[in-house]
Amino acid sequence: MTAMRRAIDTTIIVIAVVLIWQGLARWVGDTALPGPAPTFSYMTHFVPSARFAENAAATATAFALALLLAYGLGLAIGVWMGAQRLSGEVGEPILITLYSLPKITLYPVILLIFGLTLSGKVVFGAIHGILPVALLTMAAIRNIPLVYLKSARTLRLSPWQAIWNVLLPATIPEVLAGLRIGFTVTLLGVLLAEMFASKDGLGFLIINAMTLLQTKEMITIAVVLFSFAAVANAILLWIEHRLHRRV
Repeated sequence: MTAMRRAIDTTIIVIAVVLIWQGLARWVGDTALPGPAPTFSYMTHFVPSARFAENAAATATAFALALLLAYGLGLAIGVWMGAQRLSGEVGEPILITLYSLPKITLYPVILLIFGLTLSGKVVFGAIHGILPVALLTMAAIRNIPLVYLKSARTLRLSPWQAIWNVLLPATIPEVLAGLRIGFTVTLLGVLLAEMFASKDGLGFLIINAMTLLQTKEMITIAVVLFSFAAVANAILLWIEHRLHRRV
């Protein structure tokens, strides 16, 4: 029943978005915003093309590497600062301040260091995802109820048994929420890097289409990216809900 309700809600949202899209297209004109029908028609020819595939592969490569870097560093920082109370109290305000800083202000520095390379896109994408992953991981470890730790000591569990049977089940749902947010903002960071200084990738295609007033191509890429992000987040959210139920 719940799955059916979600499917109905999703269908209603999709229909509402398409209707609003169509209304905006009629209001501003096809030149500024193509309607759903012309966009999907263009998509059937553009998405299977070699040009789209090459640039999508470039974005996928940069995003995968940036996500691995963001997850690895974010989890390491979060676990360390969550386990070390003093380090967390000192470092948390710094992380929050960095998180509120517009990351685009750092891109000129990254561009000077790495140039128009894959490394630049990876680093810029990763700095978007590291902080939310670290902050939520740190909060998850801090919020472990003391009764869990006392129970582990009472049962005389080994450190590995305590981690596997107590700490992981208590922290995974909140950590996964951080990974979900990190996924989205890391993708955003990679696309921004491609839009401002890159010779390939979907972000480059978007800014190039905007410059040449190729609105159908620009909206098509935006729809593809939106669909990918929506599906990925739905999967991560489903996993998160499943873990919450088990915990």
